[in-house]
Amino acid sequence: MKQFNVSFKPVDLAILAVVLTAAIVSGVVIYGNRSVKAHLVIEAPTGKWIYSLDTNRTVQIPGPLGNTIVRIEGGSARILDSPCPNKTCIAGPHISHKGEWNACLPNQVILRIDGDEDENGIDVIVN
Repeated sequence: MKQFNVSFKPVDLAILAVVLTAAIVSGVVIYGNRSVKAHLVIEAPTGKWIYSLDTNRTVQIPGPLGNTIVRIEGGSARILDSPCPNKTCIAGPHISHKGEWNACLPNQVILRIDGDEDENGIDVIVN
């Protein structure tokens, strides 16, 4: 049986440490931010609002025809009332998952769910 004599030089150990550190940092960057919760984004001609779905609230969003009333409750959002003529936005379903949306087109108010299914607590952001 043959024996191998392996010796590492300080430069070899330094390169190994850099490669391992880069691999760990890359893993944290790529997989470490997986806890971004879904949140409600409301856009209208007067601004953009972002709300957490974790806090129950009713908000009034101003549009060209008047205020659209949006209710956030139990992890979902829906349009309660709007000054549009046919009220089809009110008949729309509750939205709660990324990619779902509802809109009052005559009043130019759009609701959509963005993010993933888990978030670090956005309460409100107003532009």
